[in-house]
Amino acid sequence: MENYIVSARKYRPSTFESVVGQRALTTTLKNAIATGKLAHAYLFCGPRGVGKTTCARIFAKTINCMSPTADGEACNQCESCKAFNEQRSYNIHELDAASNNSVDDIRQLVEQVRIPPQIGKYKVYIIDEVHMLSASAFNAFLKTLEEPPRHAIFILATTEKHKILPTILSRCQIYDFSRIGVEDTVAHLAYVASKEGISAEPEALNVIALKADGGMRDALSIFDQVVSFTGGHITYQSVIENLNVLDYEYYFKLTDFFLENKISDALLLLNDVLNKGFDGSHFITGLSSHLRDLLVSKDPATLPLLEVGASIRQRYQIQAQKCPLPFLYRAMKLCNDCDLNYRASKNKRLLVELTLIQVAQLTAEGDDVSGGRSPKQVLKPIFTQPAAAQQPQAAPTVSQPKATITQKTSKQQTTPSTSNNQPNSNVHPTPTAVLLAQGKDEKKIPVVKMSGLGVSIKRPNAEAEKEKTVATVSAAPAQNVQPEEDYIFNERDINYYWQEYAGRMPKEQVAIAKRMQNMHLTLLNDTTFETVVDNEIVAKEFTAMIPALQDYLRTRLKNRKVTMTVRISAPTEKVRAYGRVEKFQMMVQKNNALLQLKDAFGLELY
Repeated sequence: MENYIVSARKYRPSTFESVVGQRALTTTLKNAIATGKLAHAYLFCGPRGVGKTTCARIFAKTINCMSPTADGEACNQCESCKAFNEQRSYNIHELDAASNNSVDDIRQLVEQVRIPPQIGKYKVYIIDEVHMLSASAFNAFLKTLEEPPRHAIFILATTEKHKILPTILSRCQIYDFSRIGVEDTVAHLAYVASKEGISAEPEALNVIALKADGGMRDALSIFDQVVSFTGGHITYQSVIENLNVLDYEYYFKLTDFFLENKISDALLLLNDVLNKGFDGSHFITGLSSHLRDLLVSKDPATLPLLEVGASIRQRYQIQAQKCPLPFLYRAMKLCNDCDLNYRASKNKRLLVELTLIQVAQLTAEGDDVSGGRSPKQVLKPIFTQPAAAQQPQAAPTVSQPKATITQKTSKQQTTPSTSNNQPNSNVHPTPTAVLLAQGKDEKKIPVVKMSGLGVSIKRPNAEAEKEKTVATVSAAPAQNVQPEEDYIFNERDINYYWQEYAGRMPKEQVAIAKRMQNMHLTLLNDTTFETVVDNEIVAKEFTAMIPALQDYLRTRLKNRKVTMTVRISAPTEKVRAYGRVEKFQMMVQKNNALLQLKDAFGLELY
């Protein structure tokens, strides 16, 4: 039986021209050989399977060739080239640093470097996976690497350049190998298929190239695997079946479901994918890539970024025209968030399903996708109830005909409001207002906009200005004026929001926040409350805070007439917080039985 050689070895490049996807590096090496400007140490770094060791061997063979060709390639006819091709050359030494990484191995290599070549000009030492050398081995190699003999050239190859000591990097010319593009990989696979007499669909080779992720060796290995599975006739369907790859068709269908807001169909498709053994993370990553491909398909300028076959490319262009750009932006953001949170999620399937629901609702009727803002992750009802089953809604309040503000105010003050008059849904009434509205004990008191309360120190003529404003507004058309309403509040409400404000104060004002928490406000009338302090310094601080406190309390209490006053306590008036003993003494004054209880059980206050 004839010995079988895998494609990765059988079709390994033997010249610079046959190296795939590294045109810039091979041109640089050929020019260096042609001009005779050879460095004593090179470092080839890059991902796996992109041609680092292959280029090192071609470079070693070419610099020892006795009669190179005009384009800078090895002749393959001289004794040096024949010895290299037959793997009997004494000028080229390969060392696997993964298994020879000790100081003794490097010392043995240094001893060999001293011996000049028997045939050719140079002795080339290729050290593969050089990052595996120990720190002691690197240090033992430094001096020889910096000043080797004239006939010695070192080529270091690694996939992890960051693990190499900076002292080694500074002594080498560094060549960074890039990943091989999908088009170059597909072209090389098609060349190998033609040489082997294998028929292959371009879409199938494209899937193999995408699976290889820029590594030619991986692509050829997958190619051999698929050939064994299909028997020499490679089709798109056989490739996705053998490699367990999600078909493009799934993502095209899913995107159509998104655009039509078919949430149920999207969830059923996800269930089908999971039942076939695919991981949810793999599915959501593929969906992100699909949305990205749709995005680059919308603009002819970015179309070269689409790395798919010709027939699939046309489908992408057709579907991309159906997708609004804001939808693609927001869908990609949601999928990316799902990918980031997938590993930490306890219920991974639910996370993916929620993401699909949110994406499907992006183009729902009435949803604004015209902006490019980050999507709001809000779930809407998936299933709508029949119209007959829905609860009847209260009819909206009908506006009154034209009238002045003064007339409306007097009418609303004298006429009780009906039970179906409801406040605006955006308004959050105070706790007392809610209770009063439910019990129907009191009615909301509408007031005129911009009305003042009492006389201000800074505006002594506020009452005259108020009358002037009312007269001016009354003359305007009534349909442009909508009176606002103020809510009734009590002392408990004002103290509740006072404590709330104190709790939200920054850490820099912790002292005054603590003082506010120990205060108890007193209502002087329906809208004016009093703050009692014990000295002038604190009074100045609270006076300076009046504008901010009034604005906050007016907003929270839904009353624009809330007014704050500050008063310094009398010498006999106690305004500081009571201690435990003082509280007990006050309670005893109201109920003497507490003192008897304390004495009977021998209780003490702490």
